[in-house]
Amino acid sequence: MNKLALPLLVLAPLVIAVAGCHRQAAQADTAAGELFDDFSYANPGELAAHGWIMRTAAGWPGPTGALWSAQRFSMVADPQQTGNRLLRMNAETDGSTTRQAQLCHARKYLAGTYAARVRFSAAPVSGPDGDRTVQTFYLISPLKRDMDPDFSEIDFEYLHHGGWGERNAALFMTSWETVQMQPYRQYNQSHTQRGELTGWHTLLVQVAKDETVYYVDGVYSGRHGKSSYPRVPMSINFNLWFTAEGMTADKTLRRWEEDVDWVYHAANQVLSPQQVDARVAALRKAGTAFTDGVAPANPALPSPCDL
Repeated sequence: MNKLALPLLVLAPLVIAVAGCHRQAAQADTAAGELFDDFSYANPGELAAHGWIMRTAAGWPGPTGALWSAQRFSMVADPQQTGNRLLRMNAETDGSTTRQAQLCHARKYLAGTYAARVRFSAAPVSGPDGDRTVQTFYLISPLKRDMDPDFSEIDFEYLHHGGWGERNAALFMTSWETVQMQPYRQYNQSHTQRGELTGWHTLLVQVAKDETVYYVDGVYSGRHGKSSYPRVPMSINFNLWFTAEGMTADKTLRRWEEDVDWVYHAANQVLSPQQVDARVAALRKAGTAFTDGVAPANPALPSPCDL
């Protein structure tokens, strides 16, 4: 027998064992109370297996009669990072028929840290520019009735062409106490970061001790207090829609897009932006494309995807 053969035969199972341990360690590295999705799916049809709902229910927000469907989603290769994939939402209108996108996760989230890396657009990818669109990352509970005392919502909403009292690009960060739909009256705490935010950004909010604290790209942005602190479990959501009052009269079809790279949540923990970045990097390095250790509400709550 060749003198090198025996060591090689002995080492082979050791290598396999070490590799197996590495895979187990990478899997075990995920934590209870933690959600992470890298959106590394081959197609949107795979989202449902991990608890995501692509909205199909008609209704608000947006123009009257706006439609929502699974056709508003695609999975695309990241042009800036080989091997990475992105979730892409699209919304389009010709002024009479409007199609919008919304993605919702299970309603089981309350205190903790939430973050997502999203790409905001400055213009439609096709068709004429000028409409006011809303590009978002947010948390929400169902609105049971006008002035629902349990209603809870936390928003990042980017309006590139302005709106809602802003003439130019602005990111609205809002914590809701409640709302009345007809006639419309809002009760919330909100602040605005003015200026263009085209491209990729990391949005983070800490929800703890009767405060919601907002960060954009690791920089503190604002803080809201007890009156608008969430009271019931919420779902995690992304959507892309047109404001009814901000649509142009043009009848040419135009299409907007918003991309999502990843979303992260740590239940009942206040993590800094730097800690979240490090955790996401560690999960990706371990090859963890998805983990959900957040326990469902007890009893489980319905998770409508319609607001």
